[in-house]
Amino acid sequence: MAGTTGTDRVVVVGCGPTGLLLAGDLAEAGIPVTVLEKRPRGISNLTRAFALHARTLEQLDMRGLADELEALGHPLTRLGLFDGLTLDLSELPTRFAHVLVIPQYEVERVLERRAREAGAEFRYDTEVTGLTQDATGVTVRARGTEPLRAAYVVGADGMRSAVREAVGLPFPGRAVIRSVVLADVRLAEDPPGLLTAGTVGDAFALLIPFGDGYHRVIGWHRAHDVSDDAPLDLTEIKDIVRVALGRDFGMHDPRWLSRFHSDERQAPTYRAGRVFLAGDAAHVHSPAGGQGMNTGLQDAANLSWKLAAVLSGRADPSLLDTYDTERHPVGRTVLRSSGTLIRLAMADRPWTRALRSALTTLVTRFPALRRKAMHQVTGLGYSYGPGPLTGRRAPDIPLPGNTRLYEALRPGDFVLLTQGPYEDAGRPHLTTSQWPGPRTLLIRPDGYIAWAAKSPPPTELEEALLAHVGPPA
Repeated sequence: MAGTTGTDRVVVVGCGPTGLLLAGDLAEAGIPVTVLEKRPRGISNLTRAFALHARTLEQLDMRGLADELEALGHPLTRLGLFDGLTLDLSELPTRFAHVLVIPQYEVERVLERRAREAGAEFRYDTEVTGLTQDATGVTVRARGTEPLRAAYVVGADGMRSAVREAVGLPFPGRAVIRSVVLADVRLAEDPPGLLTAGTVGDAFALLIPFGDGYHRVIGWHRAHDVSDDAPLDLTEIKDIVRVALGRDFGMHDPRWLSRFHSDERQAPTYRAGRVFLAGDAAHVHSPAGGQGMNTGLQDAANLSWKLAAVLSGRADPSLLDTYDTERHPVGRTVLRSSGTLIRLAMADRPWTRALRSALTTLVTRFPALRRKAMHQVTGLGYSYGPGPLTGRRAPDIPLPGNTRLYEALRPGDFVLLTQGPYEDAGRPHLTTSQWPGPRTLLIRPDGYIAWAAKSPPPTELEEALLAHVGPPA
């Protein structure tokens, strides 16, 4: 990076999953990228997130990373919520018909390795203190390094984002649940399943394995509402777990104890000039459904190809406006859905418990409602357009040559799929039996359909689409 003027560089602030995926995508696209992280170098094994949902796994598959992570995690095909409501994820229309239980630090390790191998630059012990932007770029000031010049900056630096504060964006919202306790412990007794959860009276608890001999414990008791800095010991955690699950499974040797509150907040926009927000810097919500890390990773997948297309001169800068218009509504929906789940799980009044029971009955009895709930929690149901196909998730269509669409997307480029006269053009194509719909599909690098037509395009239109001029109006 030495000697660069910064006119083509992106500075990513934050070395969590969101920032790492974004940095890897940009570096693989040939875009100079520098990652700033205020923590010392090294990935901590103390983490809150522990689940990858189906759509996130599909995005990772498009980068050739999903199979490695699958081997490190534990697939869970049934997701229990409350009152016996269970979602059977094996019904999902994807090769990842499960939630993958895997600690965040394993995800970060794989994503950081990919970004480094692609040429991303990392600067640790580097805390952003401010930034200024003008018509040609952004100057980032940080402790531990000289000012950096960049074409664009992405704040992926968490709930207390220094980038968001520097551009003056508010973060309105409120706490939805207080005094949640977390611990990583060893167990003397094996739990009955991969994920053990229960709610009894005013207590909730969840146990989930990390795969290294430790289990993550998440607990909450309505009667013990204290500040985040109140002392916490293993006895309190055991008491909550015994109430919620009936026994504490012989918890011992905690390596980490923490107390926190969960907020619901969202920035009013994810863009301020040449500065973007992604992940927890843009939105935070309750842990219900395990959607936090997943939503941030999908923010990164949406933004990275657009930055790469603009900086390489293949797209107009106005393309970057679509990041906010596409991802902000998704963040708002995740806030609402996770908030509904946590409020129903915490229900303490007769009418709210009756509502929870009624919802459980409806989702259990009606397949369409159950399918909608599963697609929303797993991310498969989100789309970026009002049309029947445009903007929707492209399924992993089988392609000739014993390959499939998500493998064809691994170079990080658009993929044009056609039936008919272009089948011998040396690029991926469809057959009628594999795809009975439109005869031409243009797939975006993030796996969403950019354009669909009933007939193959003329040669000049095909060339324009492949050159990333964009789909016809």
